[in-house]
Amino acid sequence: MDLEKRKGQMHSLAFGQAMAKAAQDYKKELLAAEAAAKAGPSYAQVDVDDLLDDPELERLHAERLAAMQREAEKRAAMQRKGHGAYEEISEGDFLEAVTKTERVVCHFFHQDFERCRVMDKHLAALAPKHFGTRFIKLSAPDAPFFVEKLQVRMLPCVVMFVGGVAVDRVVGFDQLGATDNFPTSALEKKLLKAGVVQPPPPLKDDSDDEGAQQRARTMRTGLAQLQRAQQNESDEDSDFD
Repeated sequence: MDLEKRKGQMHSLAFGQAMAKAAQDYKKELLAAEAAAKAGPSYAQVDVDDLLDDPELERLHAERLAAMQREAEKRAAMQRKGHGAYEEISEGDFLEAVTKTERVVCHFFHQDFERCRVMDKHLAALAPKHFGTRFIKLSAPDAPFFVEKLQVRMLPCVVMFVGGVAVDRVVGFDQLGATDNFPTSALEKKLLKAGVVQPPPPLKDDSDDEGAQQRARTMRTGLAQLQRAQQNESDEDSDFD
């Protein structure tokens, strides 16, 4: 009987110790949860410097810089060819201009014609807007060969070239409202219809490039939020002290 009684006592003691240990662990968990709640969201403890060194963010940044560099180089090369400006050329430069540039708008003019000066004003306004198209002017009296070949019979005459081929023309102002005060947009619509200038590019919301940019923006926003959260936490600790 003494042996059984002793076993029972030992069992009760072991059970009591197990319960005490469980209670102690439970208390520790409660204290840890309370401390975590006071510390604020866990993301505030993320090291921002580590995120700034994230390979994915660096890759997106490098790709964007490379794309910007390529675009800048392309634009500089086009600008050297006369894109972005409305300039007068000579008859000797005409053939090269219209065959070595994909889209060209050429105004055959006479320096003494008032309507040619009106056309100059509108083309000068459109040239920087449509950088991908080259805008030139050629004095009709000084270019008899091309005036004859292109059958230019009335001035002003604006001939549109795409891929070295004359695809359309505007002769006088009849197609622009038959008035000297036509808006630049009327001429622009004619150029757009002929395909010699391009409409603004559509928004690329669903493109890979836009997706990459969106991810980069989201990451930068997250980094800013983390920095603010850490700053707020630092300020709260200072106030507490």
